[in-house]
Amino acid sequence: MSAVLGLLAGVLQALAGVPYVRDVVSGSTRPHRATWLIWCVLSIIVFLSQRADGARWSLVLVGVQVLGTCLIFLLSLRFGVGGGSPVELALLALAGLGVVGWQLSGVPVVATGCVVFADLIAVALMLPKTYRDPTSETLSAYLLGLLSVVFSIAAIGALRLDLLLYPVYLLAADSAVVVLIVSGRRRVRRAAA
Repeated sequence: MSAVLGLLAGVLQALAGVPYVRDVVSGSTRPHRATWLIWCVLSIIVFLSQRADGARWSLVLVGVQVLGTCLIFLLSLRFGVGGGSPVELALLALAGLGVVGWQLSGVPVVATGCVVFADLIAVALMLPKTYRDPTSETLSAYLLGLLSVVFSIAAIGALRLDLLLYPVYLLAADSAVVVLIVSGRRRVRRAAA
């Protein structure tokens, strides 16, 4: 059953990228470059640390996420907004320190914890843009991403903090982005009416 849930999580994560990529190329979604760079690097670190922690089928979601975040980062170079501020570069360094901490401590969850913290800051970096222009993000991509995370959590099949930390965080972060997009779009419609 874990295999089916893990594969379903990966398929949903891949599907979540389709409308996002389409909207980036069409110009209706404008990804924040530094945020997607951070997410690309962090997803690689989480993949490696979760694999070292013994993740199996729940790793499918993270593997697909690596491919998707790196693709969107590359697209953001041409179609995105924002750049590499000192804060954003510091977050990348923090993610790198997570890997160093993992190697020194021998505890992969240290890297995952650092990734969650850095990812939280990356989400915070894109939220002002999303608040100002809620149509600059693709709602369906975040909704499909939420569903994929639910299946990934179910694929873990055990209450293990080291494996649950990242997907539970993703569930909370993606939920916050969905709420911001939906409430922002309502706010914009009310202001226009």
